[in-house]
Amino acid sequence: MKRKISPMAFSIFNELRLEGKLCDVVIKVNGHEFNAHKNILCGCSPYFRALFSSSWSNSEKKLYNIPGISPDMMRLIIEYAYTRSMTITTNNVEELLIAADQLNIMGIVQACSEFMIGQLCLENCIGICKFTEYYYCPDLRQKAYLYILHNFEDIVKTSHEFLELSAMELRDFIEKDELNIKQEDVLFEAIIKWIDHDTTARKQFISILLSEVRLALMNPEYFMNSIKTHDYVKNSEECKTIIIKALTDMYDLNMHGVINYDCTKPLTRPRLPNAILLAIGGWSSGFPTNAIESYDARADRWVNVTCHAETPRAYHGTAYLKGYVYIIGGFNSMDYFNSVKRFDPFKKIWQEVAPMHSKRCYISVTVLDNHIYAMGGYDGHVRLNTAERYEPENNQWTMIAPMHEQRSDASATTLDGKVYICGGFNGMECLFTAEVYSPEIGQWNIIAPMESPRSGLGAIAYRDQIYVVGGFDGVNRLRSVEAYSPTSNTWHIVPSMFHQRSNFGIGVVDDRLFVAGGFNDFTTSYVECYDEKSGEWYDVQDMNFYRSALSCCVVPGLTNVRGYTVR
Repeated sequence: MKRKISPMAFSIFNELRLEGKLCDVVIKVNGHEFNAHKNILCGCSPYFRALFSSSWSNSEKKLYNIPGISPDMMRLIIEYAYTRSMTITTNNVEELLIAADQLNIMGIVQACSEFMIGQLCLENCIGICKFTEYYYCPDLRQKAYLYILHNFEDIVKTSHEFLELSAMELRDFIEKDELNIKQEDVLFEAIIKWIDHDTTARKQFISILLSEVRLALMNPEYFMNSIKTHDYVKNSEECKTIIIKALTDMYDLNMHGVINYDCTKPLTRPRLPNAILLAIGGWSSGFPTNAIESYDARADRWVNVTCHAETPRAYHGTAYLKGYVYIIGGFNSMDYFNSVKRFDPFKKIWQEVAPMHSKRCYISVTVLDNHIYAMGGYDGHVRLNTAERYEPENNQWTMIAPMHEQRSDASATTLDGKVYICGGFNGMECLFTAEVYSPEIGQWNIIAPMESPRSGLGAIAYRDQIYVVGGFDGVNRLRSVEAYSPTSNTWHIVPSMFHQRSNFGIGVVDDRLFVAGGFNDFTTSYVECYDEKSGEWYDVQDMNFYRSALSCCVVPGLTNVRGYTVR
C-alpha cells in the first residue's frame, strides 16, 4: 500500500521551515531566499525532483537560483508545497499559473484554471482563451473557447478584445457549427464591425471571413440590400464568386423548402443549437409511448432519439438539473408512478433514483435553486394538494407545505426565486386559480386568478412573466394565452395559438416559446412557437410522433449536441 504523509506531518515540516530548522535547501529568486526541505518540494513537483536529483546537482548542493519567478509567487508556491492551500485572487492568478506551469506544479495549475473558469465573462473570455495557447490548462481552454462560441453575439456588442482578434482567430470562431447565433446577419455585422476598427489593414480579409457566413440561410431582402451591395463586398473580386454561389444555394433552398437543408454545403448548413428541446413520452395511438425526440431550432428539425429499453410513460413531468433529465411520476395505463428516473444525455444512460412520497399522475414539475419541485397530481384515488422537493446531492425527497387547492393537470414554473402553479382539475371542476410558493418562508399564497379555467395547460416563465397556454376549460380545448406580471399581480391576454390543444409539451428555446403535440379531439404532432418581440405565433416542423400527455424540457450546452441534431 502506498503510504502518504499525514496532514500533521506537513504541519510539523512547515513549522520547521518557518523556524529555519532542518532545512536542506535554499531557493533563491530575484535576490530573495527561501528555506525549505527537498523532500517536501519534490513531493509537489517533478521539476524539483529533477532539479535536486540530476547528474549535475550533487547531494551537497544547498542553494538553487530559479529565474523567471517573482518572490511573491515563490512564497505562495512553497506555502502550497507544505500546506496544499493558497490564496488565489484576480490580481495574482495569471502570474501564479505561469509560475506553476514553469515548475510543473499541476495542483496549482488546476486550481488557477478553476478560478479563472469562475471568472469568465464577456469582457475577458477572449483574453483568457489566448492565454491558454501558451500554458497547459486544457480544461480552461475548452471552457473559455466554448464560452466565446456560446456568447458570441453579446461579446461582439461589449468586448474590446473582440476588436483585437486577428483575421485567422476571428475566422476560427465564425466557421464553427457550434457558434451560437440565431441569425447569420448578426455574423456579417460582426465582421463589418471588426474590419471598421482598422479598415486599411483589414478590408483585404472580407472574402475569407464572408465565406464562413451561412449566406443562403439569410433573409433574401437583407442579403440583397445589406451584403451584396456593401462596399467591402462590391470591391472584392473574390467576393463575387461567393455571392453567386450564395444566390444559387438560396434559390435551391427556397424552391425545395427548409426541410431539405443540405448539411454538406457550407452556405446552407445550419449552426448547431446551443440548447435542444426534448419531448419525452406521452400518449399515442391509445397507449403510452417511450418516444423521445429532440428539436433542433436552428434547423427546424425533430430527431428521433428514443431509447427503446425505456418503459412507456404518460402524464408525467420532466426537469433538467445539473446535467441530467429527470422523468417524474406519470402513468402507463395500469400503474400510477411515484418512481423517478434520470437520463444522462451525454452518456445516454438511464438510472432510477429515490421515489417520491406519493404516486403522482397529471403531475406538475419545476426546478428552483438546484431542487426539483413536484406538486399535485392524481394518485389513483384522489387529486392531491401535497408537494415535495428533491435534493439530488442527497437523493432525497422532502415534503413541503401543501397547496391551497387540490390540483391535477396543472402546470408549474419558476420566476425570480419563486414557484408558480396554475390551473388544473380538482376532481369536480377546472380551475381558474394560481398559487406561488416562497422557499424562504415555506408558504403558498394565492395570486390573481386567470381569465379562463385551464386544465391540461402549459405554464412557463418567459421574458419576466408567467405565460399560461391552452388547456381545457371544462367544455372546449383552448388556444388562448395569458401572461401574469408578478409586480402588478395581474393577467393580460396574449395572442392566441393557431391550434386548440391541451396536455402538450412546452419550453423556451432561442428566446421563443414552443408548444408541441397535445390533444384536440384527436392526438396531434403539431408544433408552433411564439415570439414576444413580434407578438406572433409561427408554425414550425411537426414532431415525428402524434402524442399528447407528453412532457418537454430544455437541455443546454451539450458537448455531444450533434447526436441530437440532423448533422
